[in-house]
Amino acid sequence: MSQPKYGVVAVGNALVDVLSHASEEFIAEQKEKYGMEKGAMTLIDEPRAVELYSQMQAGIETSGGSAGNTMAGIASFGGKGGFIGKVADDELGNIFRHDLVSMGIQFDTQPLIMGSKTGRCLILVTPDAQRTMNTFLGASVELTPEDIDTNLIAQGQITYLEGYLFDKDTAKAAFIAAAEAAHEAGHRVALTLSDPFCVDRHRSDFLRLVESHIDILFANEEEIKSLYMQENFDDAVSAVSKHVEVAAITRGEKGAIIISKGETIEIAAEPVDKVVDTTGAGDQFAAGFLYGFTEGKDLATCGKLGAIAAAEVISHLGPRPETAYAELAKKAA
Repeated sequence: MSQPKYGVVAVGNALVDVLSHASEEFIAEQKEKYGMEKGAMTLIDEPRAVELYSQMQAGIETSGGSAGNTMAGIASFGGKGGFIGKVADDELGNIFRHDLVSMGIQFDTQPLIMGSKTGRCLILVTPDAQRTMNTFLGASVELTPEDIDTNLIAQGQITYLEGYLFDKDTAKAAFIAAAEAAHEAGHRVALTLSDPFCVDRHRSDFLRLVESHIDILFANEEEIKSLYMQENFDDAVSAVSKHVEVAAITRGEKGAIIISKGETIEIAAEPVDKVVDTTGAGDQFAAGFLYGFTEGKDLATCGKLGAIAAAEVISHLGPRPETAYAELAKKAA
């Protein structure tokens, strides 16, 4: 077994997030015209991305993508890691790369020279703090098995896979290549299910992946019920416990539960003065949990670190930490 240099190496969609506030009326109008589902992620093409961008209020632009956000959170705890994902050789791609590298995350995937532009996610945040995402995947889904740096994968204790990548077959093949490289090196593989609609699109593939390649699974309540086609949460939990070493299921203000080896650990949500934006809550829960896990913490502590990170990120606009997680973790210790 090779000795890992990094805690986590993530494989995910390399996207730049554009966030702004939006009214319920605007979302309803967009649903009627374009089928936009409030609180979910809808895939859009480039012309639609340009049109929607022109209609959005002034907001913020930040490097994002689910797994990229998680790596930013791990770095905020003081963890070390790597990222594999595809950007184009353009301005947004350069911004994405600079943001990750400046945090100390190793990111060496070759950019796409011809074809699609760097992907972006247009995120509309309604007054109830729900985020509705519209994603132009662009270059991010041009990831291929050849982009999987098996040497980098071998240097990570955990390879963390983002479910959204399953939306293209070549990216799906890259996913499997990464999981196999991690297990070959004797290390664990974690998966985040990403979104209930993503699960609906790829249920049978996800089930096969979970049963054959996944050691640690992250999901929220809707995603886990969707995966196992169960209306009852407890039935879905019972099903997942048979397939993975650890499952971490987030439940919003109800906190989270960790299931491992027949044991269920309840994690309370951390108090938040005001919920501003739920974008990135699941990503940052995963960051805290994975950081704790790679530091040898017990599962309850891993869950607590996840809850601390999630509480911080929902207290402001944007999917990445504004306060250093390492400091918040010290105060909570």
